[in-house]
Amino acid sequence: MSDQAYSAEERAAVYRAIAERRDMRHFSGGSVAPELLTRLLEAAHQAPSVGLMQPWRFIRITDRALRATIQTQVEAERIRTAEALGERADDFMKLKVEGINDCAEVLVAALMDDREKHIFGRRTLPEMDLASLSCAIQNMWLAARAEGLGMGWVSLFEPQALADLLGMPEGAKPLAILCLGPVTEFYPVPMLVMEGWGKERPLDEMLFQNQWGVGQ
Repeated sequence: MSDQAYSAEERAAVYRAIAERRDMRHFSGGSVAPELLTRLLEAAHQAPSVGLMQPWRFIRITDRALRATIQTQVEAERIRTAEALGERADDFMKLKVEGINDCAEVLVAALMDDREKHIFGRRTLPEMDLASLSCAIQNMWLAARAEGLGMGWVSLFEPQALADLLGMPEGAKPLAILCLGPVTEFYPVPMLVMEGWGKERPLDEMLFQNQWGVGQ
């Protein structure tokens, strides 16, 4: 055991938050105290960032009319996604894919503009800006779970339409609509597993040794 390790209880709490994090769609209204929202955003802001570029930008949506317009955009993409799914369209349309009108807080997480000038760590992997923002979202997700709040990542939207709606500069790109707030309970397993949409695959199918496709 490393001398730098947390206590057994602290380690258990970290692993519990990871194991019990859920992509939530069902919220119970309520509110998020300002100081708690600040803590969650600070957690996001402490994420690792390639080249220390910190590409994340968050827009808090407090206007109910604007929230409703965002939900309308998501619904339009939900229908287009169903059409693209073909024979699974009916099953998809039965799923609850967002909680925009039900959650306490809506935030849009976006990539900043002028990212091309950041070369450190991105010369061959320019998508590391997206990876950095994803880490920020995951930080916030885990912190929210530890605080007893649900969070859901909504990706069903047309990026340019949402960027235009929110007045984003050219080159900025929304990546996630984040629904945040109190929930009655957390799903015992991922919602898509509960609904029969798919099954989680075991780690040993994802882990190779030395060469692609070669198991342990």
